[in-house]
Amino acid sequence: MGLICEYFVASSDVEAAAVVHRVGGPSDASGELVPEKRSLFRRRRPDPAPTVPAVAFRTVDGGGVEPVVQMGELEAVLTGRPHDHAVQGSDVIASVDDGGCLVVRLTPTLVAALADAAGSDLSDVATRWSQTEEFWGEGDPLVLTDLVARLAALARDARDEGAGLYCWVST
Repeated sequence: MGLICEYFVASSDVEAAAVVHRVGGPSDASGELVPEKRSLFRRRRPDPAPTVPAVAFRTVDGGGVEPVVQMGELEAVLTGRPHDHAVQGSDVIASVDDGGCLVVRLTPTLVAALADAAGSDLSDVATRWSQTEEFWGEGDPLVLTDLVARLAALARDARDEGAGLYCWVST
């Protein structure tokens, strides 16, 4: 089973973090929550799951492209900043099941760079990104061009709304 990554726009960290409790992530409007795991040695009551609005967020299927290392490399390609600096701003804002499902806030620098990315440059960006170590030099530039274009549109929406760009990750 692979990594599931859905990128989405949310108005706040609180709204985005609540998605971690949804069975199907941000694109699921069913309102069904992940069942609480019980432990024989539970010493304290867990925090209750927040109320999650039964509405689907606008999402982009990341196709297994994860939000820290691979997106950090995309940020480095887009901005010219070293990869190590790019990954420092990504924050896990919610996690359940010992990290089996989490929500990550993308860096403001990456969101701005995506929002400012021009259509004609995206193919070049995706080609350079596809050849990085994070894709073992064998990423498909056509698939990544489509992904970058969809993420750029989502980033523009986030910027226009004064919202953030997040990734729901599930294993």
